[in-house]
Amino acid sequence: MISLKEKIGYALGDAAAGGITWKIMSIAFPLFFTNVFGLTIADTATLMLIARMFDVVTDPLMGSLADRTQSRWGTYRPWLIFGAVPLGLIFALLLYTPDFGPVGKRIYAYTLYLMMMAVYTAVNVPYGSLLGVMTDDDNVKNQFSSFRMVGAYAMGFVTLLSFPYLQKMVGGTEAHQYAVLGAGFGLLATVMTLACGLLTRERLKPVRAEKFSFRPFADLFKNKPWIYLTLIGICTNFFNGFRYAVAGYLLEYCLHGDVTVSGLIINYTVFMTFGEVTCMIFGGVSPAFTKWVGSKKKAFMIAALICMIFSICFFFVPMDPAYIWVMVALVILTSVGVGLYSPLLWSMYADVADYATEKNGTSSTGLIFSSGTMAQKFGTAISGSLVALFLGFSGFISGTDPDTGQTVITITNEESVRTMIWSLFSLFPAAIIVIMLYLIKLYPIKK
Repeated sequence: MISLKEKIGYALGDAAAGGITWKIMSIAFPLFFTNVFGLTIADTATLMLIARMFDVVTDPLMGSLADRTQSRWGTYRPWLIFGAVPLGLIFALLLYTPDFGPVGKRIYAYTLYLMMMAVYTAVNVPYGSLLGVMTDDDNVKNQFSSFRMVGAYAMGFVTLLSFPYLQKMVGGTEAHQYAVLGAGFGLLATVMTLACGLLTRERLKPVRAEKFSFRPFADLFKNKPWIYLTLIGICTNFFNGFRYAVAGYLLEYCLHGDVTVSGLIINYTVFMTFGEVTCMIFGGVSPAFTKWVGSKKKAFMIAALICMIFSICFFFVPMDPAYIWVMVALVILTSVGVGLYSPLLWSMYADVADYATEKNGTSSTGLIFSSGTMAQKFGTAISGSLVALFLGFSGFISGTDPDTGQTVITITNEESVRTMIWSLFSLFPAAIIVIMLYLIKLYPIKK
C-alpha cells in the first residue's frame, strides 16, 4: 500500500521543477531578458536555441547515466537529494541582473542559462524515471502521475498569483524585484526537491545492462511508441510554450499594461494563474476521466480537441481590457484540456518504458523518461525562441544602451506587433494541436 505521504512527496518534485523553476522560466524569462535584463530580441532567441541543442545531448546521456547509478539511496533518488541545492542556487543567480555592459550581460546570461539547463536535467530526468521504479501497478502509476501534475499546477498557481504582489512588496527597480524573488523561489525549490528525494521509495530494481553500450540509444529509434510519444510531448510543450512565453507581451502591449478589476491586479502571471488552478483541478480528475472514456489515447485526443477549439476562439476576442473576463474564461476552458492530458503523458512514458524493457530485456527507464524532459525543454524553449524571432520580424526591438546600461525598447510597427502577439497566443498553439492529433492517432499503445 502506497502512503499518501509518499504521493505528496513525489508531487513536491514537480512542484519545485514544474511549478516554480520551469514555470518562471517559461512565462517570465522572455520578457525578463528583453525588458529587464537588457538582452536584444535576437540574443534572447539565440540563447534559447543554443540551450536546446545542448539539451539534445545532455538529456539522453543523463537518462543513461541515471539508469546505471547504484547507491545507498537507490538509482534515481540520489540525483534529487544532491541536486536540490545547485538547482535553487543557479536559478536564483539567473534572475540576478549584473551591472555589466552588453557583452558582459550576454556572457553572464548564456553561461547561467546553460548551467541551469544542465542542473535541471540532472534533477528532472531521474525524477521522471522514478515513476517507473516506485510501483508496477498501472493504476498506482496513474495516481502518482496525477499527484505530480496537481503538485506542479498547484505550485504554479501559487507562484504566478503571488508574483506581482511579491514584486510590489519587495519594491525598488524591476531588476531588484526579480533578484529577490529568484532567491526566495530558488530556496523553496531546493527544499521541495530535497523533500521529494527523501520521502519517496524505489521498490523495483531496474534490469541493468552489464556495461555501458550505445545499443539503448539505437533501440529507441526502433521503438515506435517512443517516437510518437516524444513527438507528441514536443507538441504539448510547443502549445504551452507559445502561450506562456507571449503572455507578458500580451498584457503589456495588447492590453496596455496590468488590468485592475475590483482590487485584483491582473498582470501576465495572474492572467495565466487562472489556467494553473484549472489544470490542477482537472489533473486530479484525469485518472477518473481516462477510466470513464476507456483508454489513455482516446482521453488524450478529447483533451487536445478542447485545447484547439478554445485557442481558436481566443483570437476573435477584441484587444480591449473591457473583455478581460472573456479572455480569462477562454484561458480556463483551454486549460481544462491541458489539465486532462498532462498526467496522461507521463503515465504513457511509463507504458513505453515497460514496452521497451519487455522487448529489449534490459531497463532503459531513465533514458526514455529523459526524452520526456528533453521534449519539455525543447518545446518550451524553442517556442520561446520563436516568439522572440516572430516579435522581431513584426517590429519589436530591444537592447541595452552601451552608455547608460539601461534597457531600451523600440516598436517600429505597433499594429503588426499586437497582431503577432495575439496570434502567438491563439492561432499558433491551435495549429500545433492539429499536428498533435495526427500523432496521437498513430500512437500504437492502446492502454
